[in-house]
Amino acid sequence: MFKIGVDLGGTKTESILLSAEGKEMFRTRIPTRKDVGYDAIVADTTELIRNTAAQANASLSDCTIGIGIPGIVGPDGLIMNANTTCLIGNPFQAELVKQLNHPVGMENDANCFTMAECTQGAARGFDLVFGVILGTGCGGGLAIGGKVRRGMHGIAGEWGHVSVDPAGDMCYSGIIGCVESRISGSGVESRFQKQTGTPLKFPEILAKADANDEVCKKHVDFFFEEFGRCMALVINTIDPDAIVIGGGLSKIDLLYSEGVKRIQKYAFTKNLRTPVLKNQLGDSAGVFGAAWIGL
Repeated sequence: MFKIGVDLGGTKTESILLSAEGKEMFRTRIPTRKDVGYDAIVADTTELIRNTAAQANASLSDCTIGIGIPGIVGPDGLIMNANTTCLIGNPFQAELVKQLNHPVGMENDANCFTMAECTQGAARGFDLVFGVILGTGCGGGLAIGGKVRRGMHGIAGEWGHVSVDPAGDMCYSGIIGCVESRISGSGVESRFQKQTGTPLKFPEILAKADANDEVCKKHVDFFFEEFGRCMALVINTIDPDAIVIGGGLSKIDLLYSEGVKRIQKYAFTKNLRTPVLKNQLGDSAGVFGAAWIGL
């Protein structure tokens, strides 16, 4: 059986086709049209899956299909807690099954990422692993012995929606001042525009900070300070054997030097030994995990 994986992100949706032996055969990305609405995402995802299968001259019956989403499937089959908010309250998994006439596995994207990095990436050999996705949103996954721990409500690892500032901004989740509103790409950009009146993307803020723009340097410093404080929250709570970081912001090299210094500042230990690892599978780790949970 071929394996098709889809990673539905905040800005891009990626698909991959693996051979029965797990060899990558095809990979592509399309923009996530979340602003157009739920029906557009269903249509785009369905078309993407069909086009991916076609690369192997295969029918869907010759494939397994798995999808990572920025949320979870609730006990009633409706999507909960999704950063792509148009999914919330909709039977996304059931709709895809109907459209494709094929079973579809569905899992939280941070869980897919964490599983992939534990299996084939930077976190191989570690027992208790916390996986972080820093991108448009901010998610987390927990793996023990290479297996994802979902928890009673399916939200184990959802550190991105822990409130860390009661006076902070309201998140789409209804939680005030959560981690995501502080250190996600969208959170940094929103705060920058709110305080300066200028809309800049996070890479632009970083570039201007490198060029000694004092306002941008202040915002970048705030980001690292909040990153350290929020990651120390994880270490102080579950003391993982390793932390692995994915998502678009994982490419910021200073996370693994300056970021770790800020973690040490807030961690409840004088000698921080927790390895903070950059993913090895790139920002496509989640799509590998999605392929492996396919049905």
